[in-house]
Amino acid sequence: MFVDIAKIKIKAGDGGNGAVAFHREKYIASGGPDGGDGGKGGDIVFKVDDNLATLSDFRYKRKYKAPNGQNGSTGRRNGRKGEDLVICVPRGTVIREVNSGKIMADMSDDDVFIAAKGGKGGWGNPHFATATRQAPRFAKNGSPGEEWEVSLELKLLADVGLLGFPNVGKSTFISVVSEAKPIIADYHFTTLTPVLGVISLGEGNSFVMADIPGLIEGASEGIGLGHEFLKHVERCRLLVHIVDAAGSEGRDPIEDFEKINQELVKFNPELAEREQIVVGNKIDLATDEQLERLEKYFKEKGYQYFTMCAPIVEGTQEIVNAVAAKLATLPPVKRFEKEEIPAEFFVKNNNGKFNIVVDENVYYVEAEWLLKILQRTDLDDYESLQYFQRVLQTTGIIDALVEKGIQEGDTVSIYDLEFDFVF
Repeated sequence: MFVDIAKIKIKAGDGGNGAVAFHREKYIASGGPDGGDGGKGGDIVFKVDDNLATLSDFRYKRKYKAPNGQNGSTGRRNGRKGEDLVICVPRGTVIREVNSGKIMADMSDDDVFIAAKGGKGGWGNPHFATATRQAPRFAKNGSPGEEWEVSLELKLLADVGLLGFPNVGKSTFISVVSEAKPIIADYHFTTLTPVLGVISLGEGNSFVMADIPGLIEGASEGIGLGHEFLKHVERCRLLVHIVDAAGSEGRDPIEDFEKINQELVKFNPELAEREQIVVGNKIDLATDEQLERLEKYFKEKGYQYFTMCAPIVEGTQEIVNAVAAKLATLPPVKRFEKEEIPAEFFVKNNNGKFNIVVDENVYYVEAEWLLKILQRTDLDDYESLQYFQRVLQTTGIIDALVEKGIQEGDTVSIYDLEFDFVF
């Protein structure tokens, strides 16, 4: 079964806890703090696998969790890092955060994507030793790993998309100009899944064509198969629109052409601006009057128009040459840009709740939504750090710290971030 959309939950591993321990050795009466740090939790990593063609694996497994980091132990032994969990997806998969709808990654190249970062390990008690506190009896817990609900949507990477009503000859065309072997039969919706074919024009010169299954009127509203597969048209640089020149099924080819273009506009207005080449197929069944009418109509509309009889390969090479020439003038296959999930989204979804605990002039701030913002903050970037500070101010955390009695120079601890408070 072809599956091109799935929804899963991913959870990175939690960081291991730091250890509270003291050095114990014969003839040493008072050993110092000796606890190790916790290990980092494993990441959730997405990777492209060209051996995969669908998202069907995700129909049966919907929850993915990376291993936690191990806790620290005595002798300043740090806990082991949790192994990363690698999830393989087909090339062209777009990953979105479900609640915000923002694009997290477009898996169209060979780069891996860390979708959820593992929590950092907590510090052992040696980190908290000072001149006045030489035997700290506390350590720091590891921070939780990131957790997301994401949707995976496969948008095929093809240079050219074949459009047309069912049974107009799209499958036959792609079968004679490429090595693709779609099922071909004289009934509607023979093609139930997108078919990709590579058209070669010589060494180093080729392009990919996709046969998009049965688009009909109402496809953008879920009628027929088109609703499931319109998304695959979005990446195509060029559309080849095939019509039944003979109207052999009692439909008007011009009306078919207009109806499918209307569905494209309803689904995504950008598709209305996509370059199209129009092809009249089944010319062996058409009259001279029908052929002249179509040629006049499409040329007056400004389209490149060709005719063919696909089963006997008449006119197909001219179409392939025209497609290759047009592709040479068009930008590369569309890539979807990553979209930042705004901090306000996390605050709103969690009602901005937070908790502050004070222990020996250290102010511990805890909030699940704040952790997600912190994990997405580059602490080495000044502007990013300034933005995080504004979040603390606008959400009332700074005011709450003041109400708790914080003084300048006291330590604020937010998961794995610690800093001295400054008014």
